[in-house]
Amino acid sequence: MTLSISQIMTPEEFYFFCRENPDHKFEREPNGRIIVMPNTVGKTGRKNSELTTDVTIWNRQSKLGEVFDSSTAFNLPDGSTRSPDVSWITSERWDTLTEREQEQFPPICPDFVIELLSATDLLKVAKKKMTEVWIANGCRLAWLIDPKTETTHIFRANGEIQIVNFDKPLSGEDVLVGFELKL
Repeated sequence: MTLSISQIMTPEEFYFFCRENPDHKFEREPNGRIIVMPNTVGKTGRKNSELTTDVTIWNRQSKLGEVFDSSTAFNLPDGSTRSPDVSWITSERWDTLTEREQEQFPPICPDFVIELLSATDLLKVAKKKMTEVWIANGCRLAWLIDPKTETTHIFRANGEIQIVNFDKPLSGEDVLVGFELKL
């Protein structure tokens, strides 16, 4: 569902709009169009939780960055505000943000994101989001996990896209060094 708002909101105005409507989850496109995000269904929520936990456990051991869940929205360089299912930012980049920037929707693109397809998501739309939102805004590594086909589409900063079956573990490569995920 998309809301038409006659006025384009600044990142701060959008932040307060979201705060005034805490029972809803929103994203914002670069043109200012507001997208109402649906609630997560049971199976998807459980899988998202497991993915966040796996990245968090790795991060606690490596101490290389910060992990964020699907409720975290980021103000991206293209002017959009988006919330990936799982995200991670290096400590070095996170620490450049002010306390206020960290407290609101951080003006930074994650280094790594995971998007998990739910039963109602369209693969074509999700793939477009991976390239036009995450990679285009500076994400270095992004995984689009499709439980239905048991494949993961791996998007890299250099534009390369690779499809891997669930029987092969995913590597954090040079972004999440030493991280491996078995689906």
